[in-house]
Amino acid sequence: MTTMSRRHLATLLCALLGCGIVTGQPVPAGYPNKTIRMIVPLAAGSAVDNAARIVAQKMGQNLGQAIVIENQPGAAGLIGAGAVAKAAPDGYTLGGFNDSIMTMLPNLQTKMPWDILKDFEPVSLVATVEWGLVVNAEAPQRSAADLIASARQAPGKINYGSGGNGSPQHIAMALFASQARVQMTHVPYKGATQAAMGVAGKEVDAAFQGIATVNSLVRAGKLRLVGVTTPRRMPQFPDVPTVSESGLPGFEFNSWFAMMAPAGTPKGIVQFLSAEVAKALADPEVREKLVAQGLTPRGTSPDELGRSTRTQLARYGELIRQNGITAE
Repeated sequence: MTTMSRRHLATLLCALLGCGIVTGQPVPAGYPNKTIRMIVPLAAGSAVDNAARIVAQKMGQNLGQAIVIENQPGAAGLIGAGAVAKAAPDGYTLGGFNDSIMTMLPNLQTKMPWDILKDFEPVSLVATVEWGLVVNAEAPQRSAADLIASARQAPGKINYGSGGNGSPQHIAMALFASQARVQMTHVPYKGATQAAMGVAGKEVDAAFQGIATVNSLVRAGKLRLVGVTTPRRMPQFPDVPTVSESGLPGFEFNSWFAMMAPAGTPKGIVQFLSAEVAKALADPEVREKLVAQGLTPRGTSPDELGRSTRTQLARYGELIRQNGITAE
């Protein structure tokens, strides 16, 4: 997945903090004057949930009003996202979504109870969860190129684990196999953690995973990180090459944590909240906490998040159709 630009972080800070808040739209007087809730349609303890809590806490301190995280997991995110879509568009209910909910799920479900482009207002991309390619620590493969070579030597014999049909892990490896022009066998698990343990236990050969999910297993010597999906090598793993430089030029993938609001939320509030996200992300302690979780702080304008959502929605639609991926 192509990462979004970070240029808005600097410009927002300059324009909104150094020169006074100029959003182009008025912010309702007194906003916010009560607690804001952020619905996260994922389980507590997930990468997105952890990031949401870190950023929400700092935003709440800056605003003088608490932002409370409310986890509503279930149905791959349909339920929690639906609650945000139906909420009053007054700036007091927000959504903390990942890109799976925003750009994969709409391409996998035949009947959607909400429309990501019509029922929500983009606020800001908050952070990206960086990903890596892992194999068992005793496996012969030591790079993405090695895995590609193994798959070409034995089409369909190399299997990979994922968090389930249509999960980000499934999409990532389908994208990898498509670009590498190899055949691999998908083995769905009930969750990302179970898939990682499947690789560690030699049940499957490989997996793409969020760094935050597999970091402890890599450090413990149970998994080998053979490639990262970032444009450049990660400072935390300077000796691990990117997938792009070690077998698949141009390959990138990550997950998003984005803030959304119900459609109809006043533009002034949306722009104000976007600026507050940028302000929170500029705090060194917040950035340090996010990086420790395997995330990269971002910060974008509402318009940029909207454009990127439309682009990724179309891109994943094509990939999912070409590979016959379903959520069943």
